[in-house]
Amino acid sequence: IVSMTSSHTMQYIGLLLLAAILLQTIAVAVTFIYFSNVLSTMKETFSKSSVSCLMRANLRTIKAQDLNAAEGKDDPCWQVTQQLHFLIEKSMSSRYQKEISSAVKDEVSRVLPSLVIQDQDDSPRPKIAAHVTGSYIPEKDGGGQPNRKVYGQKIQSWESEKGLAFLQNVELSDGELVVPQAGLYYIYSQTYFRHTLIEEDRKEEDGMSDESVRGKPMLQYVYKKVSSYPVPILLMKNARTTCWSRDTEYGLYSIYQAGLFQLGGGDRVFVTVSNVSTIDMDEKSSFFGAFLVS
Repeated sequence: IVSMTSSHTMQYIGLLLLAAILLQTIAVAVTFIYFSNVLSTMKETFSKSSVSCLMRANLRTIKAQDLNAAEGKDDPCWQVTQQLHFLIEKSMSSRYQKEISSAVKDEVSRVLPSLVIQDQDDSPRPKIAAHVTGSYIPEKDGGGQPNRKVYGQKIQSWESEKGLAFLQNVELSDGELVVPQAGLYYIYSQTYFRHTLIEEDRKEEDGMSDESVRGKPMLQYVYKKVSSYPVPILLMKNARTTCWSRDTEYGLYSIYQAGLFQLGGGDRVFVTVSNVSTIDMDEKSSFFGAFLVS
């Protein structure tokens, strides 16, 4: 009886050991499967992360998804890559625009320094312009006081308010335009010559033949006066020579000239002609003006 009891006890202990080993094996298998799934999930997450995209760890997947844009847009790695591309393009575009703008500005400032607007000059530039026209107010004898320092006779009877004429931040004094500030100005002038030469006038010419009268030149001068120099400075000059038929009662000629000039604040600009009495002072025929360019 003791022997049988001992045998049953050993069998029972063996079964317990076998069950324990089986449970341990199952626990290890379950643990292995669990951690394998966790590692697989972590690996998949990493492969789709921004770091993976930057490190090109998922490069093959990205290339494959480029073939199918619809599927690629749903992938986080594709989105990060696209955002990175847009950021790089935007940064490079902004940089190139600044470099090109700077290069163009430097080139323009080298060729035409007076036309470059400085960045620090944020205040709006005042509008400075003037257009004066001919007026039929009789000129003084000789077209103003005689002046041996300039050629011709100065035109003084300019109209500054009526018709097409106007002044904007510019003064008109004694037939001269006075500019308020320094800068590059576009100056223009046109004078319309009307020569009358009827038979009675020809007879009054003292010792002059018809050919010499018809060949007398018509000249227009544009001067500027500066406070630092006592003599007016000639800016432009133009000339025409009369040439019309012997039977013509009058001849009409116009002279126009214009140019860009650097003027200082308070400088004066005026026009002289060879003979003021021959000028047709119609507002559309004879005029004079200037405006600030930069």
